[in-house]
Amino acid sequence: MNKQRMLATGKKARRLIAAFAVSAVLALALGACSSESTASDSSSASSVSSSSADQATAKVKSGTVTTTVDMTGYDAGQTVRVWVPVATDGDYQTITDETIDAGSGAAVAQMNTDARGNKMAYIEWEANADPSSRIAKVSFHATRTEALRPNIVESGDVPDDIKNNYLGSSSMVRVDDPSVQAKAQEITAGQDTYEGKARAIYDWIYDNMNRDNNVTGCGDGDVCRLISSGVLAGKCTDINSVFVALCRASGVPAREMFGIRMNAQNITANQHCWCEFYVPGTGWVPADPADVLKAVLTDSLDKSSEEALQVKDYYWGQWDEKRVEYSHGRDITLSPAQDGPVLNDFGYPYAEVDGDAIDYYTPSTFVYSVTFDEDN
Repeated sequence: MNKQRMLATGKKARRLIAAFAVSAVLALALGACSSESTASDSSSASSVSSSSADQATAKVKSGTVTTTVDMTGYDAGQTVRVWVPVATDGDYQTITDETIDAGSGAAVAQMNTDARGNKMAYIEWEANADPSSRIAKVSFHATRTEALRPNIVESGDVPDDIKNNYLGSSSMVRVDDPSVQAKAQEITAGQDTYEGKARAIYDWIYDNMNRDNNVTGCGDGDVCRLISSGVLAGKCTDINSVFVALCRASGVPAREMFGIRMNAQNITANQHCWCEFYVPGTGWVPADPADVLKAVLTDSLDKSSEEALQVKDYYWGQWDEKRVEYSHGRDITLSPAQDGPVLNDFGYPYAEVDGDAIDYYTPSTFVYSVTFDEDN
């Protein structure tokens, strides 16, 4: 900021100070990510695009994300299989240079895509493999652009493919549950637009939910438990799953995406999920109430303070650029299919030893790291 701006007075100065404060809060909140972990669906509809002028001012983050998996701790004579999420191109990200280095010991090392379009590196070591060879590195280069708030225009109808894919339930997001339906009706009473309903839900989450750093990983997003228990606290998957469920129960298509923050060199524990809602005539609109509540907790903000409300305003219709999407959808069947049950989501590496799933929250049994090397 130059001297002329620093000496500005009146409303202009207050706007600059408020913007600086919000930037500082966002930076602090996004930097404190170690508590995130103790370790498209089939529709092809695009997200909303901001104007060309807005895109010119959007921030960009780029670099290489590398996941290293070490399964050498398991005895010889066991078949070891690993699936590592790999990002794909999207409205706000461009992905290149996907690589797998599994040495000569792996029987299989290939890129696969599941039925939803989620990409993954699949590595398999057969039972006769030398345990010391069970190390693999998976990397890709990501360029991520900040998502800026669009001018929301509501017109027409929701396309059938959006209705079919983004209004229904999953095992943790039970849209048809009576408690979810009742809460959605209560929150959106008097609202008759898609944006109005989504905003009412966003405001209700801000007022009534809180982040809980004691929750394991990113949380499981069990919406019925969260709403019926009255314990409205959790991490990003919990908070954003509530947003998605209440939107869907109100007739507003919504979806979550799972990925990792690109905000440090060691990002092993920086998994995150965020969400979008759909407005006919506009498209997919970003939202991330979980990051708002994370900022409130991390920086001990009063929810009524200007600082907190500025963060709340930022994440309505916007996402920062310090994240990359791995996958979307719930109840995931990998490619090739895992022996264990469907995955709640695919935001972490997943592994099986002789068909038994390994807990990716337990570093002593599933050793992996994730790094981000930012471009100069």
